[in-house]
Amino acid sequence: MNLAVVYTRGRQGISAPLVTVEVHLSNGLPNFAIVGLPETAVKESKDRVRGALQNCRFEFPPKRIIVNMAPADIPKEGGRFDLAIALGILAASGQIRRDSLTGIECVGELSLSGQLRPISGVLPIAIEARQARRDLILPRDNAAEAALVDAVRIVPAEHLLQVCSHLNGQQRIEFVPVRPNDTQAESMETLDFADVQGHFHAKRALEIAAAGRHNLVMLGPPGTGKSMLAARLPGILPELTEQEALQTAAIASISDHPFVPSTWRLPPFRAPHHTASAVAMVGGGGNPKPGEISLAHNGVLFLDELPEFERRVLEVLREPLETGSITISRAARQVDFPARFQLIAAMNPCPCGYLGDPSGRCRCTSEQVQRYRTRISGPLLDRIDMHIEVPRIPHELLRSDGEATNETSAAIRGRVAAARQVAMNRSGMPNALLSPQQIKTVCRLDDSGHQLLERALLRLGLSHRAYHRILKLARTVADLAGCPNIDASHIGEAISYRRLDRQSGQ
Repeated sequence: MNLAVVYTRGRQGISAPLVTVEVHLSNGLPNFAIVGLPETAVKESKDRVRGALQNCRFEFPPKRIIVNMAPADIPKEGGRFDLAIALGILAASGQIRRDSLTGIECVGELSLSGQLRPISGVLPIAIEARQARRDLILPRDNAAEAALVDAVRIVPAEHLLQVCSHLNGQQRIEFVPVRPNDTQAESMETLDFADVQGHFHAKRALEIAAAGRHNLVMLGPPGTGKSMLAARLPGILPELTEQEALQTAAIASISDHPFVPSTWRLPPFRAPHHTASAVAMVGGGGNPKPGEISLAHNGVLFLDELPEFERRVLEVLREPLETGSITISRAARQVDFPARFQLIAAMNPCPCGYLGDPSGRCRCTSEQVQRYRTRISGPLLDRIDMHIEVPRIPHELLRSDGEATNETSAAIRGRVAAARQVAMNRSGMPNALLSPQQIKTVCRLDDSGHQLLERALLRLGLSHRAYHRILKLARTVADLAGCPNIDASHIGEAISYRRLDRQSGQ
């Protein structure tokens, strides 16, 4: 029988659907056809596979070759199917054992010499191969990334001849050992809060934001340290769980950005420039790829100079901030990407940036200030839990040596991790993600807390969403203090972090 079946994987969002490559040889005029909705790069596989087989001294069958890639309704793109097509031809022509293809999946692009070149999106492939309980043959350069997935046997190869020797039982390839050491991420150098002089209020706010995964915007003149503070936030965030890390790494794997397996447990930190387009922010393209909000999944999205972003770019953040995902629809396909990110933003108080600064340099009118701040819509601002001021610190504090008194990121991270674990044990999620029903259960207030919150609602004119966000913020403050119940002091501190609400309510 001149038929061989090889299993491989395609790409659809962050999933890797199974693709069955069926190779049939028949008599007739020599011809090589690939069917099953192949895109241009897949059609070009014919020439790469032919050149690789001939340069490896295999016989290229002078027959009618039909390669069917099923299912036919999933578009096939890229060079990842080269290895599967080549093995299918060799098995159908009897040059390798046909039964050796059972129980394996293979991906990889072939050079004309038979070398295996790495591909993108290996991590989702390894996850699916584990579910199917098959071995995975892939390029050696992709082995470290695929090894992050536990309980899957990875067969790394550098050349087509190596793969054939392995399948024929002549020279077996050793399986990839265990994944990279998880503790390696802890030794990665990160920016430390001990370097920041003063700004104790801002440091406290960032600690609360990290513990509850709350969104935060910093308001202050240029050069006061807003970007410096934000850059140090990842250093106090808890490490990702294995499930979170795999999902985040899978997104990075299918993107065009380099993926570093040794840092797979660290929360991502994305800081796009304010000239970024809406497509760059949410993702897109003919074959949709993730944008900045998905690359920041389970991590931090930092937007510096927030009002300088285009209004429509900021407005696309509203839905993913609520749902934690983004759906990209095209005429031929629809792809869902996760986007559960923590938004940290920085902005100046006015167009010139010096409103309220002791230097008195600001000459902006109230109309100019109002027009500048209305670049950020009310619905978006309502989805940000914390609004804080970062004022200019006295010059005397800059000259002092604060290393002995400034807390390190490691010390803050210990408190953050403990408070986060309390929330996870209680409700299975950070406090910022609590549903309205869960808020009723875990954010109960005493009479004094209710009275304080009601007065704030009346004075500031807060929305129902802001009301719930204050409750969740107070829950995090209580967790950091080790208190099982929320009292008036926790509510008061949570309200104090609604700086822009106080300005609009006055």
